[in-house]
Amino acid sequence: MHRISSDIGPLRDAKYKVRAARVRRGHIVLDVCTGLGYTTIASLHHGAERVYTVEVSREVLAMAQLNPWSAKLANSRVKIILADASKLVERLPDNTFDRIIHDPPRFSMAGELYSRDFYRELFRILRPGGILFHYTGEPLRSRGHGHGPIVRGVAQRLQHVGFVRVRYDERAQGVVAVKPRE
Repeated sequence: MHRISSDIGPLRDAKYKVRAARVRRGHIVLDVCTGLGYTTIASLHHGAERVYTVEVSREVLAMAQLNPWSAKLANSRVKIILADASKLVERLPDNTFDRIIHDPPRFSMAGELYSRDFYRELFRILRPGGILFHYTGEPLRSRGHGHGPIVRGVAQRLQHVGFVRVRYDERAQGVVAVKPRE
């Protein structure tokens, strides 16, 4: 998901997400929910050594192939995986990624990507000291609900599975969480 406003387009939005995750040179990154690939491309620009990006929809990946702003997905440092992320993470090895950027569809469309079990798997595959950025947007905020129950629920479930220093990043509009060093 990307927020689109008069001053923030999808490319800047992706940059904010990657900055919130503190992607740096040499990092191995997992980008959950590729979409048009802007977050993957921004991760490369920030020095990621390798980006594994997972997308469930063939149609979305076909659109990315036609989109000129997605052309940099065709990079040897990018591995695109067509799969259901909620199933894929169960098969990935422990402590594989330095950073995970999770940018799922709305909760009503993909609730499994907001589940405690899914977060537990993300925790397992993230290296100690690694950072997870989970885009949430600001659902219900315009109605005076603060960050709303979805954001609070995400933060609580991440803490429950072991993440620390869980906080909301206003600029990137998502939850940042750290896997403690052992």
